[in-house]
Amino acid sequence: RFPAPRIPQILQEGAEGSLRQLLEAFVSAGRVDHVAMVMGLHPQYLSSFWKTQYLLMRMDGPLPYHKRHYIAIMAAARHQCSYLVGLHMGEFLQVGGNPAWLQGLHCAPQKLRNLNEINKLLAHRPWLVTKEHIEALLKPGEDSWSLAELVQALVLLTHYHSLASFVFGCGIKPEEDQDGGNGCWPPSPHSDSSPASDDSMGGSG
Repeated sequence: RFPAPRIPQILQEGAEGSLRQLLEAFVSAGRVDHVAMVMGLHPQYLSSFWKTQYLLMRMDGPLPYHKRHYIAIMAAARHQCSYLVGLHMGEFLQVGGNPAWLQGLHCAPQKLRNLNEINKLLAHRPWLVTKEHIEALLKPGEDSWSLAELVQALVLLTHYHSLASFVFGCGIKPEEDQDGGNGCWPPSPHSDSSPASDDSMGGSG
């Protein structure tokens, strides 16, 4: 049990941490989205979440930025989480994603469509995933995944399945001005290490 004078100090420290985190979000993106506001009640959790999100969506990796956001859309759509779908549609377009892909998975390149089966299983019955599912995606061919690409894609899928559950569990609703607009991250810059390749951007027509 805390001595009575200590409790207000703890509350004040928590409030200061939350405010600092939310101010950082506002400065970096010009807005604070609803996920950040809810997580701001737990500053240490919000800080860890932001670090994870930054590593997944903005740091160097085998997948170009637009594909990362499209995979996030695929994962959120499995749970019909319109909040996350809307956020990542905006991010997808900001980093140069092909708007035609947003008309449906059938408009995306075959390589991304090949994730559909494992996306369904990971979202609803992950215990049914077998090594055959992984081998099928890694099988050599025009639309095959490299091991590094597939690992990143699977981490993104599971991350956004979990985040969709958080959104629903907290009753988070889209912002009033959300039209597929901005998330709580600044626009992801293109970089030499993660370009939007020709086959992924224009191959599906």
